[in-house]
Amino acid sequence: MHIVTASGLTKDYNSLRAVDKIDFEILKGECFGFLGPNGAGKTTVMRILYCFTAPTSGEARVFGMNVTDNPSFIKSKIGVMPQDDNLDIDLSVFENLIVYARYFDIPKKKSSLFASELLDYVELSDKTHVNIRHLSGGMKRSLLLARALINKPELLILDEPTTGLDPHNRHVVWKKLNDLKLKGATLILTTHYMEEADQLCDRVAIMDNGRIVAIDSPSQLKAIHGGTLEDVYMKLTGRPLEH
Repeated sequence: MHIVTASGLTKDYNSLRAVDKIDFEILKGECFGFLGPNGAGKTTVMRILYCFTAPTSGEARVFGMNVTDNPSFIKSKIGVMPQDDNLDIDLSVFENLIVYARYFDIPKKKSSLFASELLDYVELSDKTHVNIRHLSGGMKRSLLLARALINKPELLILDEPTTGLDPHNRHVVWKKLNDLKLKGATLILTTHYMEEADQLCDRVAIMDNGRIVAIDSPSQLKAIHGGTLEDVYMKLTGRPLEH
C-alpha cells in the first residue's frame, strides 16, 4: 500500500527551481530516505509533503489525498521533526509537549500521560521540568522527536534528524528510529550522511539539483554501481557529496 505518491512534483521559487518534476512512491511501513547535499531539494519535498508549502505543479498525495486539497486532515495524521530547532524557549521540556498536543485537540489529561511516556522513551525523564535553554543539542533533537510523536502519527517525517549531533548522539537517535521501524512506523527522512541512509533506509532517493537521479535500496545501489553510497553518489552526479 502506498502511503505517499508524487508525480511530476515541481516547486519554483521565482527563477529558482528547487524541485524538478520528480516521481516517487513510499510504501506503508518502510523507511524512505532522500539523500543529497544542502540545496538538493530535499527539505522542499518534505515541506510539500507536510503541507507547509504548495507545489508549483505536479501532484503529491499523502494517505491518498492531495496535499493542496486536504492539508488539515493530512497534518492531523503525521508527525514532523524539522531540521531547525523550533522548540519554545520559554517553556520546560514537558510544557513543550503539552502545548504542542493542543494543536491536535488532545485533552491535557491524555497528553500529560503520553508526554511522560515519550520523555521516558527518549531518555529525558530527568529533564521533565527543565527549561529547554539548558538542554544540549542532542537532548533538543530527542525532544523534537518526542514532540513529533505526541499525536501518535501514522507517518513520521524527519528532516535531517541528526544534523549537528556528535557520533554518540547520532547513534542514539538512530536506535530510536530503528525501534519505530520495528514497530511498523512509516518514516520519511532527509539526510546527507551516507551511514545514516545505510543504517535506517529501506530505499533511498538520491537527489541532485532538485531531481531524483536514482531510487533503490542502499544495498542494491551499491551492488549496481559498486563501492559505498558515497561512491554511488559520485558516479551518478559527477561530484562528491558535500557535508
